[in-house]
Amino acid sequence: MEPQPVRYIEAITQRYASLGYAPYRWYVADEKPPVAPLRKPLAESRLGLLTTSGCYVAGQVAFHYKDDASVRRIPMDTPPEQLRFAHITENYLESARRDPQCLVPLAALRRLRDEGMVGSLADDAVSCMGGIYSQRRVREELIPQIEGILKQQAVDVALLVPM
Repeated sequence: MEPQPVRYIEAITQRYASLGYAPYRWYVADEKPPVAPLRKPLAESRLGLLTTSGCYVAGQVAFHYKDDASVRRIPMDTPPEQLRFAHITENYLESARRDPQCLVPLAALRRLRDEGMVGSLADDAVSCMGGIYSQRRVREELIPQIEGILKQQAVDVALLVPM
């Protein structure tokens, strides 16, 4: 059978309905987000990683599938065999569980640092469960946590790896 494209909107709409949610209203921004140019070359910048894959380190508390607006910090030197995933869209995690680096590319980022492509890496990657139904909770709870961690780690530029 030939691979088929993922019908994400259809799948997530059905998933939310099966959990008893009202029909989902997709977020539409009032205006485009501002583009922030780099303030210094990437080779001099501190790079952070944000993944919405629901990744956590073995021993940490797993994400809950229903509106979990918490974050997990993943040390950049974490071995891939210590990475776990919990996400509302469980059926999309098969590849990530076989190769966690496809959603949490820690080794690739360390290699970029070692080769001088980026100046340094944040101590921890930031992970959240991206399938959060409540836009209010994303805006009021999740985003401030992510911003706080990235600022605390003095990140100049962040790589977003969505799920």
